Amino acid sequence: MSAMKPSTLRIGRRYRPKRLAPSYDALVIGSGMGGLTTAALLSDLGWKVCVLEQHYTAGGYTHSYERQGYEWDVGVHYIGDVGAKTRTRRMFDYLTDGKLKWAPMDHEYDRFYVGDKVFNAVAGRTEFRDNLVRQFPAEEEAIDRYMALLKQVGGALSVFGMARVMKPWQKKLAAPYLKWKTPDFLYRNTSDVLSELTDDPDLIAVICGQWGDMGLPPKQSVFMVHAMIARHYLFGGFYPVGGSWKIAELIIPKIQAAGGEVFTYANVDQILADDAVVRGVRMADGHVIDCPVVISSAGVDNTFGHLLPAEAVRAKGYDRSVRNVRPSMGHLCLYIGLKDTAEALGLPRTNFWIYPHNDFDKAVADFRADPAAPFPVVYISFPSAKDPRYLDRHPGTATIEIVAPAPYEQFARWKGTIWGKRGEDYEALKEELSQRLLQHLYDKLPQLEGRIHYHELSTPLSTEWFSAYRHGELYGLDHTPERLRQDWLTPRTRIPGLWLTGQDILTCGVTGAMMAGLLTVTAMMGPRKIGPLMKQIFA
Repeated sequence: MSAMKPSTLRIGRRYRPKRLAPSYDALVIGSGMGGLTTAALLSDLGWKVCVLEQHYTAGGYTHSYERQGYEWDVGVHYIGDVGAKTRTRRMFDYLTDGKLKWAPMDHEYDRFYVGDKVFNAVAGRTEFRDNLVRQFPAEEEAIDRYMALLKQVGGALSVFGMARVMKPWQKKLAAPYLKWKTPDFLYRNTSDVLSELTDDPDLIAVICGQWGDMGLPPKQSVFMVHAMIARHYLFGGFYPVGGSWKIAELIIPKIQAAGGEVFTYANVDQILADDAVVRGVRMADGHVIDCPVVISSAGVDNTFGHLLPAEAVRAKGYDRSVRNVRPSMGHLCLYIGLKDTAEALGLPRTNFWIYPHNDFDKAVADFRADPAAPFPVVYISFPSAKDPRYLDRHPGTATIEIVAPAPYEQFARWKGTIWGKRGEDYEALKEELSQRLLQHLYDKLPQLEGRIHYHELSTPLSTEWFSAYRHGELYGLDHTPERLRQDWLTPRTRIPGLWLTGQDILTCGVTGAMMAGLLTVTAMMGPRKIGPLMKQIFA
């Protein structure tokens, strides 16, 4: 394997104090989907917004990188709900002025290998249901009841989001309505809800086959988020044409048009709060940016555990609140480059989900107890096959990504070391893990054995280094039933001038973070001021 060199794919403007404007209306910490959405919407409302990103490129988990003549995405493996004029599609269209295009994946967009059995998910609500029935003909009634639950969740998700922007007194008045529209089963764990529909473990496994999209198996995950993900992909999977980095590239002009900017290499050292009232940020270079409004898209753990003064956190009780949530699991991602095209190599536009057996929770428990145990899930994505413009940028090549869970503790002894300089033992462990993951690829696509030109592995330490998630977590906070009942996880904080955005205040994933950005701006501006913009977006 060749030595790693920095990626040349960069989005955003490099931070320098002299490049800052004399003043801004708001500062946004983090340029992930939540931060960019919040900044873009505020910009369209006339605010001058400065986005501060500590990484060398903007986009958070939507960014891509290049190395050795290849290009990979780091988090956008597929997006659902954009094949028609849905609310999700309208949001993307608005943020990118309609310039972001989407390429559909194969009709069979997800394939589940459960032990020695193979199942699939196909695009289309009716087609998805009928396909499940073909695979499980004795479970037709259970499948129809499941589809009815998914339909019921649609309205509940809107109400759940609405509750997140209410002031405490408004939420108290609306409590009976909110309870009526969000029934208790939504807050139960996924396994309990599904077990009341069927006792077929394979059917439950297939229904939960995308649990890796939120990082928790069915006995730990909350049903509401499971249902949100399932609904999200009912009409198939799509990939951004030109690569996932196009998302940030096409949103940033909105921010710049209002006089704002998205800075990279802009590491915030502390949110400044005098008497628990925000007055700006201090950068890692010591420069202070004064501003009465700071919006954190850096995650709850970073915001309250690192960026805010400890006395402000204690004064507002956040030291107690954060004990009720926990970070999600870390992950490995093996980035693979091949010297041939996806078509010539027979790479599909279908994702592979590989499980050792149908008891997902046991597989996770076994793996946590012993990292040498089989991976509880291995996910394989083929980005160069999904993107119709990939060969325009990298002719004669193809890429693959293999993702698997990884506990941060497995790599904790290298904490604090520098990326690319962690020593021979670390590199040896990475290569061992890489070979384990490659065996899964060769098992499903044996024609690829001996064809790998380049590969490199990211670990939870890579996530910590590049994305500033202190535990290497992929999905922010764990999506447990307890997490969704935390009424403090809202855009509005107890600290005047401080707002939150991103996946921690709503749900995981690119779309969850994007909708969180909309919620943040709604909470900041109020329904009357946000109303005309909402009409413009969703008309």
